[in-house]
Amino acid sequence: MSESLLASIAGLPNFLSFFVLAIVLILLFARIYSWITPHDEFGLIRSNNPAAALAFGGAILGFALPLASAITHSVSLADCAIWGAIALVVQLLTFLVVRLTIRQLPERINNGEVATGIFSACCSIAIGLVNSASMTF
Repeated sequence: MSESLLASIAGLPNFLSFFVLAIVLILLFARIYSWITPHDEFGLIRSNNPAAALAFGGAILGFALPLASAITHSVSLADCAIWGAIALVVQLLTFLVVRLTIRQLPERINNGEVATGIFSACCSIAIGLVNSASMTF
């Protein structure tokens, strides 16, 4: 094998470590998010509720953006996990603030009100972008 190919493959363990950590954090975020929301995201999505799919998808994207920044800027897996946890908390707080802003948010998502889902998704993504940009450690 050529030396450059071996050098490329040498980064595979780091890639796999960060990738697996990111997948675990995304699954953890999705589970915690679905626990704190009073509506059943997975059930509503299975029932073809577009508002739920938009809101939940936006929340996942809003979490994945700062998680990607944490992966890019961290110096270790532990560092990445800490900043990933911070991103998780920020995104959960975003839902709580949006819920205070939009009256009866869970009921409106349950009813499939697409505008509510879009607004919730946009808030999650916007906070995710700001959160991501703020990770300049």
